[in-house]
Amino acid sequence: MLLRRLERQPHTFGQAGKLTPSDIHTIDAIGLEGTMLMSELASRLGVTKGAITQLIDKLQAKALVTRSPHPQDSRSSIVSLTELGKEAYVAHEAMHLAYYEQLRTQLSEQEIEVFEKSIDILNTVLHDMLNH
Repeated sequence: MLLRRLERQPHTFGQAGKLTPSDIHTIDAIGLEGTMLMSELASRLGVTKGAITQLIDKLQAKALVTRSPHPQDSRSSIVSLTELGKEAYVAHEAMHLAYYEQLRTQLSEQEIEVFEKSIDILNTVLHDMLNH
């Protein structure tokens, strides 16, 4: 239940304002310097093309991403981050660094390794549950 609540809880990422975890994970998947096909983004995030279209529409309305036609394939679209989207990406990275710094002050290296392995196992189990 706490994970579900956390997954819906928006956080503030610089001038981009409040973004849901789905929003920031989409921004993170596109990457700071990258451009990506919409279909590739959907695959990377494990969502349908319809779902990624809705996410990109939402992020485009917030001026965080741009979408343009693929130069050789008129059926494909390319997405990239705007300057505001890049700022959100950098703010998200800073949040991760602060989180790991907090872990380092409270846990030993061995405890961090066990924690990260546990998270990897949990991610695998949750992924398998969602795909069955």
